[in-house]
Formats: sequence, structure tokens, C-alpha cells
Amino acid sequence: MKIVKSMLVCISLLSVPLAAASLTSDEIILLSKMNLGDDAIIAKIKADGVTFNLSTEQMLDLKSKGVLNAVIAAMVSTSIPNTASEMSMDSPDPNVQHPAGIYLLQNGENKQRMLRIDATSSSQMKTGGIFGYALTGGIASMSMKVSIPGARARAKSRAIRPTFYFFFNQAQQRAAASSFLASTYLGGSPAEFNLVKLQSKNKIREAKVGKVNIGGTKMGVMDEDRIEFDYEMVRSGVYRVTVRQDLKVGEYGFLYTIGGGQAGAAGARIFDFGVE
Repeated sequence: MKIVKSMLVCISLLSVPLAAASLTSDEIILLSKMNLGDDAIIAKIKADGVTFNLSTEQMLDLKSKGVLNAVIAAMVSTSIPNTASEMSMDSPDPNVQHPAGIYLLQNGENKQRMLRIDATSSSQMKTGGIFGYALTGGIASMSMKVSIPGARARAKSRAIRPTFYFFFNQAQQRAAASSFLASTYLGGSPAEFNLVKLQSKNKIREAKVGKVNIGGTKMGVMDEDRIEFDYEMVRSGVYRVTVRQDLKVGEYGFLYTIGGGQAGAAGARIFDFGVE
């Protein structure tokens, strides 16, 4: 009788016209009783593109009738909106999904928009003040700088106290920065960044990331070169960042160092912008 019943179910399903209604919960129960396996049933759910808005009672009923957990989970997932297709690159609303990155809030004539700041990686380190350092026997400091190509940044702000939004990829926050994700890792908080003024010179821009003198070596952004900023969490993974002081016309950047030591400074990523 079970064999006959299974054959009748197969015939009934196969005989449904192509223009028939989408897969139903009752049909999923029948397919589960035929032991088709969760992979086949889930593939059918995805192929039909039907949305199941299951209540807790309906989930329990499906479970009691032999529907596997993976199939129930696939049915529930059909009612979850696909936020990836709703992402925006320029919406001024921080509650709208944006790809991970740092954004400059720009004030246009008619409306605001966000401009994503692309990171520029520093591939070399330079030294400055070598002559003074050697002449004074190390009393005068020798500075170490990272340089990035280009005299000007693509992102421009007309505001002397610009506003930024940091959108973090929370999945990457759980990965170590020393892993294979290091080249795309953005950190987990604005506190991991330093805002500095970039010195333009010969079609490049430089940021001081250390100094050496008779007293020793210091790596990282010096206190006197750091521009203070405030930040607040707008929602999980999204922060609003505001500068504490008026910025003069020039080039600036949020510096994020991958790793530590000299090699880490040389491999710094700089999210650069200009103030006009």
C-alpha cells in the first residue's frame, strides 16, 4: 500500500501543469514522507521562489509530520528580505545598508549624499631629518613617514568639520587581522584609526608614523600629529564620526595600520580625503 501511495503522489506531482501554483506546505510534507532527502526538497523550494511565512505552530506541525530541520529552515529563510539587493552607495541615511567602508557625508545644493572613501595602501616608508639626526648625534629626531601616490584625494569636503560614517563588516570583525582577510579587514571600531594631516610633496602625500632619536624609537602616529575626533554608534556596526576641530584646507586621512612595528606602519591603509 505504501508503494502504491508513493506512486500516486509522484503521478499527482508530475502531472501538475507548468503554470500551476507554487509549492505548498502540504506538498513539502508529501515529498518528505517519500524520503526524497533535504537537498532535493530545498532545491525545489529555491527553484519555485515561493515565500513561506511560517508561524511557530506551523513549524512544529511540519516537524511532527516528518519534515527535516534543514527543510524547515529553508522555508523560513524565504521570508527573510534580501538586504544585499537593497544596499546603497550614496544614501545619506545610515540606517540604509551600505557596503563596508568609510563614507564622507557631502552636502550638495539640493540634498546630502555619502561618498565612499577608497583606501590607499602605503607600500614604502621614507625617513626625514637624517642630516640633523647625524649632526647632533641623535639629539635631533629622525622621522619615519609612509607615502601614498597622488597630490590630491578623490573625496572632497567643503565642510571644515566634516561628518563621516564607518560601516563595518561584522563577519570580518570576528576574524583575526593577521589572517588572509588582513588586506580587506577594516577593524571593528573608529578607535582603531588615527586621523592625520597629510603633507603634499612632489605629487605624493606623506604621513609621519614614527621617530628616532637618542632616547629611542617610537612607532605609530605621534600625539602632536593626531587630530582628535568623536564617534557614536548609530546602530550595530555603524558609527558616526565627527572631527573636534576645524580643518584647514589640505589633505587628510584616516590611517589604519595592519599588524605592528615598522612593517605594519609601511603597510598602513589610508582612507584619504581633502578639505577645500
